[in-house]
Amino acid sequence: MTGREKRNRGPTAKHEPSRSVDAAPARSSKQHRSHSAPADPARLAAFRTLRAVSADNAYANLALAEHAAGLSARDAAFATELVAGTCRAQGLYDAIIASASARELRTLQPAVVDLLRLGTHQLLELRVPTRAAVAATVELARTAVSERVTGVVNAILRKVGALDSDGWAARLRAERADADALLAQHPQWIIDAYADVLPAHELPQALAANNTPPSTHLVVRPGLADPAELGGEPLRWSPFGVAASGNPAALAAVREGRAGVQDEGSQLVAWALARADAQDGPWLDTCAGPGGKAALLAGLARQQHQTLLAGELQPHRALLVAKALAAYPDPKPVVIAADGTRPAWPANTFARVMLDAPCTGLGALRRRPEARWRRKPTDLDALVPLQRALLAGAIDATAPGGVIAYVTCSPHRRETVEVVDQAEGVEPVDAASVLPELPDAALGPYLQLWPHRHGTDAMFLALLRKTGANQ
Repeated sequence: MTGREKRNRGPTAKHEPSRSVDAAPARSSKQHRSHSAPADPARLAAFRTLRAVSADNAYANLALAEHAAGLSARDAAFATELVAGTCRAQGLYDAIIASASARELRTLQPAVVDLLRLGTHQLLELRVPTRAAVAATVELARTAVSERVTGVVNAILRKVGALDSDGWAARLRAERADADALLAQHPQWIIDAYADVLPAHELPQALAANNTPPSTHLVVRPGLADPAELGGEPLRWSPFGVAASGNPAALAAVREGRAGVQDEGSQLVAWALARADAQDGPWLDTCAGPGGKAALLAGLARQQHQTLLAGELQPHRALLVAKALAAYPDPKPVVIAADGTRPAWPANTFARVMLDAPCTGLGALRRRPEARWRRKPTDLDALVPLQRALLAGAIDATAPGGVIAYVTCSPHRRETVEVVDQAEGVEPVDAASVLPELPDAALGPYLQLWPHRHGTDAMFLALLRKTGANQ
């Protein structure tokens, strides 16, 4: 079925607009001021979310939660699809809009660009009839921006709608050298980074997995709840969680802080640190915000009669960590605001240290689709030195014979194997032997998880044993 056939089949069951949008084409401004109805609430919430993402560098999921509050379940689902789909394909839609309008996007008002992105997504990917998609976006422009931009929105979207998705693919391939990357909904530099660590035949699967929204994974706080309380299906490898549907906040265990939302990959790297062979002693999480891994580690440490110290540089994120740990009884895990590169804790002290280092987040593009267009290759120039400094600080904090888990939510070599391979005073622990139930994840002595292989974020894990006291 062509893109045009898909979109002309009529509204999908996902969303039935709150009012009819398959209206006659443009009327006069006077007529619109007299007779037009408010913009569809789902589209309005999606537009406001995109403005927050574009103008304020907001996270799409957090901004959507704010702007979609109060929507019906159907409208909220449609707004979610509009935001996620538009963010994933932003680079592609920008190229289509530029080609259709024969102008650079910087010559358009930023709010108009976001309107056009939303309209293009409806035209090319959703089963919204062409007239309805154009009319609804024009109405949204009138309501959310101003009457004076409706003409340009209408004109450009009609040109976009003149071709279906296959037609635009052919046109872009004739116009642009980067067309294949855009059609895969990834910048070329990210595709290259994936290709650097994956077999060639798996690359299309990995990119496709990044374009598929993940299921929600829940995790218990060990000792405070049982996965059976959460309903859902048990996760494949983590014994602490389930794959669930519905609103997590509807579950008592989540509301009470005895369970939370956490991808299985994050659960597995925390579990690996707890399972690695190490002596008794306190545990440390050096970059603990927002607190998901710390909350799991705290319960695992208690099971081994150990304590956890959680450090987080940003005070507001340290508060999130404290909230994630609040359900544990006394003696509670300790949370402090501290810089892992200039530790506030004594050296040579901790038996197990978690370093979930700040990274590009290229392994979480399923849940943060906007990151693929926000991140740049030059971001690594600042991140890699920070990662190395944080790892040096984690090694310094670890007692001789203790184990450090170096974790990133990224498969990029510069912030994974190249960081740990240059670390001093440690030797690798074979991570695959610590998690033997996890298949097809070994990357030398390290682990690399993948959405298309494991159904998790693309988490990287290196387990490193300190060989002696730092000089």
